[in-house]
This record gives sequence, structure tokens and C-alpha cells, in this order.
Amino acid sequence: MEMEKCAFPEAIRVVAEKCGIAIPQPKERSPEERRENQQRTILVEIHREAQTFFVKQLEGTLEGKAARAYLEDRGLDRDTMTRFGIGYAPSGGDLLLRHLRGKHPEKTLVESGLVSRDQSGRHFDRFRRRITFPIANESAKIVAFGARALGDDQPKYLNSPETPIYSKSNVLYHLDRAKDALRRADFAVLVEGYMDAIAVARAGISNVVASCGTALAEPQIKLLGRFTKRVIVNYDPDTAGQAATERSLTALLEQDFEVRVLALPPIGDKKADPDLYIRERGADAYLKQVKEAPPYVDYLITRARQMDLTSGEGKLRAVNFLLPYVQKIPNRILRSEWATRIAQQLHLDEPVVRAALSKAASERRSEVRLQPELVRHSAKPAERRLIRMLAEAEGFRRELAQHLQASQLHLGLETEKIFAALIGASISGEPFHASEVGAKMDDRERRLFFEILFEEAQEPAWEEAQSCLDTLARKQIERELTDVQRGIEANPTGPAMRELLTRKQELMRRLAASG
Repeated sequence: MEMEKCAFPEAIRVVAEKCGIAIPQPKERSPEERRENQQRTILVEIHREAQTFFVKQLEGTLEGKAARAYLEDRGLDRDTMTRFGIGYAPSGGDLLLRHLRGKHPEKTLVESGLVSRDQSGRHFDRFRRRITFPIANESAKIVAFGARALGDDQPKYLNSPETPIYSKSNVLYHLDRAKDALRRADFAVLVEGYMDAIAVARAGISNVVASCGTALAEPQIKLLGRFTKRVIVNYDPDTAGQAATERSLTALLEQDFEVRVLALPPIGDKKADPDLYIRERGADAYLKQVKEAPPYVDYLITRARQMDLTSGEGKLRAVNFLLPYVQKIPNRILRSEWATRIAQQLHLDEPVVRAALSKAASERRSEVRLQPELVRHSAKPAERRLIRMLAEAEGFRRELAQHLQASQLHLGLETEKIFAALIGASISGEPFHASEVGAKMDDRERRLFFEILFEEAQEPAWEEAQSCLDTLARKQIERELTDVQRGIEANPTGPAMRELLTRKQELMRRLAASG
């Protein structure tokens, strides 16, 4: 049970098969149960025979030669084709059918999913002119096939239908070969398709499995959970792959998995799936990407930052995108840490974000409702005073603008565009007119700018300006310190660790010195 990560009855069956011992039956099976067991045995045998047929077609026919050329062009050598049982389904409409017809009734062949029947009742091969990938259950018995079209035939990939021995949601491709590696490494790399799984396994990561679909089903997650509760999700980077990643995250978190997400960088102007990335960049580069894969919340925050964050409503959409995932973090301390990170990354007031997330979680809502505190511009007091001084401090406006331009303390702030306009106007030496400066801003920045100008405030003084600059400097150090800490957590044994630790110590010294 421990070695195979299976229940007691399954462990008994495995040991009995290895030892050639018949398992005593607690009760007589019904005729229907006996028929079903016999049918499953026959269907497994049909798939074994089909696998032999497909492999011979790849190795010994003219069509197979073209298929081998395609596979070699994708970087697969003969040893790899043999290792993963890759075969070829010929273009003739019924070659497999004729091969199996003398051994099995056509009704059984249709039930296997390898033979289809048209409206007129004519039987034909389901897979034609396609490269075949055998799909085995966890006991290494072939129960289905995936097949890729050689030309432009659609669909690009065609899989076996549901049968008495195959349910797509209960099988993970490559799990039969990955079981031992999953136990040793105690984590799985989860990819989408056959070629991705093969490429990753060849790169030296044997603990790879593929869902072979656009989302991970709950039975597949429970099956994987018998071997490890840690997963790196590396789906394709296209829109469908991103959606599948997000759906899979929800399902994995519900089953208490520790999840990281690997979004591979593009290759030139091409989005890179694992297969393409390994072929273009090599196994070592891919292994480095796997080691540096960030926690899933960092991936989601990056996705949220791709949304339009120039308006309060846009920020609200980003928070609502993140909320369902944050709610699934079981540990309150971790939830608090992620709330802080979300506030920093989206430039929101942290107490407001915490309160909004907490309220939504307590009410079991999947979204944060519209709140003025959340959607309004979150300019901090120090920023607001500096903006006011750049507009009104005739005595030191130019000096203040030059200091900000040199120190770049305004970069990364939500008010960055307002500061840029004011700095430019102050350094130019031309007469300052608030209406002219405001005209260079978009509507939202302009509204905030004039809101600040109409606030009650004391006479500007350079000492206050210096205090506000010191506040921005501390915030800048804190932001960089957060980024460095994230780098340390994401890659605790990486080659850049010494540099990151040195930078962290320097930033902490600067932060302490700033008071």
C-alpha cells in the first residue's frame, strides 16, 4: 500500500498478480459482474494488439517513414519513440479493423473505441493518418490512445472515447512511468499534452504527468494526490492554457495541494510550450525555469497586473480576480501576507484591501463589492503634500523638482504621471499655470490633481518637503526589499542567492538608517 500509494484491496490484487496467486472471492459474482470483468479483460487485450499494430506501422511502412521524419524533426529519436511506445495509424480507412476482425467481434471492436461506425452502419478505423500515443492506466495497461494528425486534418489531436476501461478524468498520461520519480521528488510537473510530457521526461524530469485536456478533473487530482501534494503547473501559454491553469489552480487548492505555476518566457515572437522551449533553449534552461517557478499567487498577481489598473473600477476587477484564490489559502498568516503583496502590487491601501478581503471571506462571497475606499485614487499623504508644494512652493519648487528627478522617488507610484507633469513644468522655468499642467494629464490624474490643490493645507516649508521625500525613500526601499525577499523565496538554492542576500542586508541597513 505504501509503495504503490493504493488502497488495501488494490494492494492485494497487485501482489497476487505478481505472485500468481488467485484472490479468494468473498462472494460469488453475479453473471453481469463476470461479463463486465471479462469484457474489460478483452478490451485491454484489444488495446495491446492495437499498440503492436501501430508500432509496426511506424517502423515498417512508407507512411510510417513520413511519420518518423516528422517526429525526428520534433527532436525525437528512435530510442524515444520506442521508450514511449509511439506508433502510427495508417491512412487506409479500415486497416486496423481488418487486422483485429478475425480475432474479435465487430461489436466489441466498436466498444473498444478503436473502431467507429457511420450512419449507414459501415465500420472504419477511428484513428487514420495519425501518430499514436498509448495511454496507460496506473497499472501500466494500455486503455486508450491519443493521436496527432500528420497534416492539416482536424482536430489536431483526437483521443479515444470513454469506454468501460477508459475514463479521461481518471487517467493521467505518463503516471505509470512517473510513479517512482513522484515519490522520490515529492512534486509533479503538470503539463497539457503528450509531446510536452515526453519532452520534459527526456529533459531529466521523470516526475511529469499530463492531463491531456484543457482542465484537470477532480479524480485526476485525487489520483495524483496518492503520490504527492506538490505541483508545478506548466500549461501552454495561450489563452486556453491560461484559462486551464486558473481552473486547475482552483481544483488543486480545494484538495490542499501546494501549487507553483511556471509560465515560460517566449521564444522570440512565439509563445513557448514546454516542448518548444526545451527544443530551442535546452534541458538545462528548462530545469532552471522549473526550480524558479513562483508560488501560484505571484503568478496570479502578475496576471492581475496585466489588467487595466488606471481606474478604480479596473483595480476592483483585479482584486475580484484574485479573491477566490486568496480565500482558498488555509493559513491566516499566509492570507495576510498575500493581502499585503496584493496591496503593494496593485497600489492600493493595504488596510482597505485587508478589510475588503476579510469581509468577503466572512460572508462567503466570491467578489469584493464596490467600495469608495478601494476604488478611489490611493495617493498617500506624503505624495499629496509634495504635489501641492510642486504647484505652490514658489521659493523651492524648482529645487524640489530637481531632487525628485535625480532620485526618481516618484517612479512606481500611482501618482507617477502627476509628478512627471509637475516636475517638467517646474524645471522648465516657465510661469506655472495649474490649468496648463492639468491639461497634460488624463481625466483621472487631473481630477486628483485639482482635488489636492483644493485641500486645506499649511504654508509649504522645505523641512516638510524633506520629511515627505524621506518617507518616499523609505517606501521605495521597502518595495525593493519585498521584491528581493520574493526572489529569495522563489529560488532558495539558486546561483543568485548570495547576491540577493547581500542586497537584502544592504537594503535593511538603509531602511534602519532612514529611521
